[in-house]
Amino acid sequence: MYEDKTLICKECGQEFVFTAGEQEFYAEKGFQNEPQRCKDCRQARKNAGKPAREMHTATCAKCGGEATVPFKPVEGRDVYCSKCFEEMKEQA
Repeated sequence: MYEDKTLICKECGQEFVFTAGEQEFYAEKGFQNEPQRCKDCRQARKNAGKPAREMHTATCAKCGGEATVPFKPVEGRDVYCSKCFEEMKEQA
């Protein structure tokens, strides 16, 4: 029923594909207008008002590797790298 459409981004002027799956999703949600911007421009617009997240470096309490976290580590509280954190979540 739906076919891929090539649209022009009103922000950057580049062509982008409005896929049949995306069109079906839009129809299910009741959206009547096609997207005006490409995925990259939509993402940039979405994040424009958000302040950049400050990341902190710490040592992983489990493997000893470097962990980058979005909070300031507190002495006496364990911090885990992404890999070790995921392993611990799976075990719980």
